[in-house]
Amino acid sequence: MVGGATNPRFRLRPIEPRDEARVADVIRTVMPEFGAGGPGFAIHDAEVDAMARAYDRPGAGYWVVELARGAVVGGAGVAPLDGGPSDTCELRKMYVLREGRGLGAGRALLERCLQEARRLGYRRCYLETLTGMDAAQHLYAEAGFTRVPAPMGCTGHAGCDRWFVREL
Repeated sequence: MVGGATNPRFRLRPIEPRDEARVADVIRTVMPEFGAGGPGFAIHDAEVDAMARAYDRPGAGYWVVELARGAVVGGAGVAPLDGGPSDTCELRKMYVLREGRGLGAGRALLERCLQEARRLGYRRCYLETLTGMDAAQHLYAEAGFTRVPAPMGCTGHAGCDRWFVREL
């Protein structure tokens, strides 16, 4: 599936400025479900309130999941890994609300992000997550990510305790 491609129940499309408040709400709803509301988590990143602007730059992109009825229920993006090798991107802020889970939307988002990472010339993709996000970790493993023992780069997300990398 490519950005803008459709599925009978959802479609992916690039984020637009009109989506910023909704995407911030998705992030602020999903992260606390998994105990990720405190310091050291992406929920506090300045970009959460300005996702379209934050990903409108070279080497980055962000897509939203929109249900058939038009509701944005999730999103994910890629961007250069801060403080990491220049050939490595980070899968960032991949979250889907409960009503968007079980539809294949997370898998479609991940595939779209990896496709874009390759198009942008990255050689590997890194991600951070945490204990308890088991379904996400299962999805990452199925997509070819392998767990690494320590964080990469300088993301500022000290609350995360699981790190994965995938060659592209």
